Amino acid sequence: MEKAKIRHKLIKKLKDDKFEIDHLQEYSLIIQIGIRDIQVLVVDSRENRCLIMEDFVLAKIESIQEWRSVVEQVFDSHHVLKAGFWKSVRIVIKNQKFSHIPASLFVPEALPEYLSINCKINPDTETLLYYKSVKSDAVTAFAVDTYMYNWLNNLYPNSKIGFLHQSSCIFEGILNYSQSHKGHTMYLYIDRFKLHLITLKNKNIQYYNQFTIKSFSDYIKYIMLVMNGLKHDQKTSDVVLWGYLGKQSPHYEEFYKFIKNISFGDRPDYLNYGFIFDEVQDHHYFDLYSAYLCE
Repeated sequence: MEKAKIRHKLIKKLKDDKFEIDHLQEYSLIIQIGIRDIQVLVVDSRENRCLIMEDFVLAKIESIQEWRSVVEQVFDSHHVLKAGFWKSVRIVIKNQKFSHIPASLFVPEALPEYLSINCKINPDTETLLYYKSVKSDAVTAFAVDTYMYNWLNNLYPNSKIGFLHQSSCIFEGILNYSQSHKGHTMYLYIDRFKLHLITLKNKNIQYYNQFTIKSFSDYIKYIMLVMNGLKHDQKTSDVVLWGYLGKQSPHYEEFYKFIKNISFGDRPDYLNYGFIFDEVQDHHYFDLYSAYLCE
């Protein structure tokens, strides 16, 4: 029989020596799933200690059926993803089918209307979900591929499972960060081919949007566009940056030409990390870590 072609690549793997397969019932599993990548985080909930972190890049796909197949391939070839009896499982969906609504105006029955403002939805193939932020007044409505939603629920029948949207995780992480870092006016999260831009006002989300990036100049274009629209001074505004960008990279130097008070955000302090996690820079995987804050 012809062997199935591998259509994913593991580009980063960290595993703490304290991980024990017999203690899964004490561990929280976080899986972030996008069109082109998947990240995995295992946290010992007794000590809030990160035990496993993995980052997979997926092959380019041409259809939703092909994407489902590649995601299933990652799970099938993994040593713990299909194990049962986790203490909790959080599935983070990374897509552009979402909308944010103030909690005071939110009505669950209106999910289709909220989402139709920003995207097209197909009730025959998509399940509509929502998540109420712990630290803000925002409710995130989002759509999930129904096949994948059912498949994942069936995969973890013995665990408490919750679905989130990536933007909700970023919200919770930034709101938590802002409690001990006062004065910052803008937060950036650089994902693969995406820029997430957030500002806060009175401890709540003032502005959020994500932009598709085709060339590096797009970053500066969108940042300046938002700064000008919100009347933020690029010479005096404090900007915090997380994401897939090196501290010594030419791209960071280019950011610094336009924004003088830009700095990298820290790794979240509500989690504990062994020495193995020093292999990744502190400002990487902020959205994945922040999912641990989401209830």
